Amino acid sequence: MLDDPASASRPSASRRRFLAAAAGAGALAASGRGANAADGNPKNLPPNVPEWTRVLGDGVAVRPYGQPSKFEKHVVRRDVAWLTASPESSVSFTPLHELDGIITPSGLCFERHHAGIAEIDPADYGLMLHGLVDKPLMLTLDDLKRFPRVNRIHFLECAANSGMEWRGAQLNGCQYTHGMVHCVEYTGVPLRLLLQEAGLKTNAKWLLAEGADAAAMNRSIPLEKALDDCLVAYRMNGEMLRPEQGYPARLVVPGWEGNIWVKWLRRLKVGDQPWYTREETSKYTDLLASGRARKFTFEMDAKSVITSPSPQTPLRGKGFTVISGLAWSGRGKIKRVDVSLDGGRNWRAAKIDGLVLDKACVRFYAEHDWNGEELLLQSRAVDDTGYVQPTKAALREVRGINSIYHNNGIQTWRLLPSGEVENVEVS
Repeated sequence: MLDDPASASRPSASRRRFLAAAAGAGALAASGRGANAADGNPKNLPPNVPEWTRVLGDGVAVRPYGQPSKFEKHVVRRDVAWLTASPESSVSFTPLHELDGIITPSGLCFERHHAGIAEIDPADYGLMLHGLVDKPLMLTLDDLKRFPRVNRIHFLECAANSGMEWRGAQLNGCQYTHGMVHCVEYTGVPLRLLLQEAGLKTNAKWLLAEGADAAAMNRSIPLEKALDDCLVAYRMNGEMLRPEQGYPARLVVPGWEGNIWVKWLRRLKVGDQPWYTREETSKYTDLLASGRARKFTFEMDAKSVITSPSPQTPLRGKGFTVISGLAWSGRGKIKRVDVSLDGGRNWRAAKIDGLVLDKACVRFYAEHDWNGEELLLQSRAVDDTGYVQPTKAALREVRGINSIYHNNGIQTWRLLPSGEVENVEVS
């Protein structure tokens, strides 16, 4: 079972055994008799002097923009070619299983496009704000940067994340089942400041956001949300937005489905009613078993996933291990994450480590001394509104299986005695 949370401040028996085993492994490696020595390059292992200490490395001018180590070249976004008709209207997935902490590196944030990536010269960029306002505005990128700015960490999740799992376990890897989510720090202007600058008419109730891509992506947003916590962001993780993330400016709508976070933002129109665009009628609505569709399901409910061990990160041997994962909620902050080893029959509270922020991911850990037995690994998120992440069965009982969007059901991984991990479902 998981270590007792009360013993977290002192080394557990399993951790003491792990440290002892690690010390023994180090001694074997030093003598050249360890597994690493057999599989790798023994002459580079301590106490030998490795090859890379015998020559000078690259100078500072060789890498003007930093890149990951060549030994981490496998850590990349990946796509599933058959999901969509063309790469211009497709998705790539964040390698969640290769990451830790809560901040997603900019180059690994998932992509979702409807007409490919718009390449926009910032000198030609303008943001129009018009409609039911007193003073229509046309703002350049420099104009946006002159407004008071804020820095906020939020998750962004595509409404279709885990959508393939509605009819049962499909894709074998959390990169594919849950990888349409990332969490970064945005820098930008609170949208309410731009709306205040333009001045709102008394009958203003909705906002239309439109992108400058070839699809002219557009969505209706209630004015109440726009005035609350939305941003027009131009930086991500400190640097300017990447082109695939909406350079030079995008909308940030914390806690709501990613389709509303319009990239390459070019127009904001204030109106007195929603526009009922393609992306909020024939698309991005949740079809129920009755044939009726849920209307304006903006909010992303509490969700979690164990990222390691998982199908792409199997266990390499018995003994002490750390179960790791992510949790998030569009309703507010994550309050607790529970972990089960037996498919949901018994639950233990995991440790949440690091920042716990509004509408942002949290990182959770649970320690376990694995003896090689088969386990059914699950995680369950609880947010500060009291919402508890449901099982897939409970979700299907209400919603049916005809939906694509808003699948936040509990994920199950089967850990086999071999250490391999499979995507499964339990009844």
